[in-house]
Amino acid sequence: MPKINGNEIRPGNVLEHNGGLWSAVKVDHVKPGKGGAFAQVEMRNLRNGSKLNERFRSADKVERVRLEQKDQQFLYETDGILTFMDSETYEQIELPADLLGDRRPFLQDGMMITVEFYENEALNATLPQKVVCKIVETEPVVKGQTAANSFKPATLENGVKVMVPPFVGQDEEIVVNTETMEYAERA
Repeated sequence: MPKINGNEIRPGNVLEHNGGLWSAVKVDHVKPGKGGAFAQVEMRNLRNGSKLNERFRSADKVERVRLEQKDQQFLYETDGILTFMDSETYEQIELPADLLGDRRPFLQDGMMITVEFYENEALNATLPQKVVCKIVETEPVVKGQTAANSFKPATLENGVKVMVPPFVGQDEEIVVNTETMEYAERA
């Protein structure tokens, strides 16, 4: 595995540190008035979800791990366990539902997601960046209200609340960005 300097760590990098696999969530480069510069890295453990703040000087070497990414199809959920199937080998894997966090409601039947593996161990799952959802409830369209850049609340079929432009009405399908949990466009 390649070793990188402490100042080369970027958000999203997966590092082997203290015998565990950690994902860099937030990286701040700090240059104090006295002493050497360092990177303040907030990391999340990929196996148990615990968090850790660590300082890395530029001279420190850390192992950067490359995860293998495979597309998996979502099949079903049972008691908080999500079941996915590899579309090439038809092997099934199970992951905890809390791995997706607050993006869990956007997971739909048959949806293709990317699962990251480290030596045949599934560690992380990412949804597609954009998902089509139907609006179940929102305020009616009011004529002449499109001049200002205003948004109104809307409830989606999966129960998530998002802000939508005033011209979008009830029972319409919209595209939602799963990273920012915001309205992107009409479907």
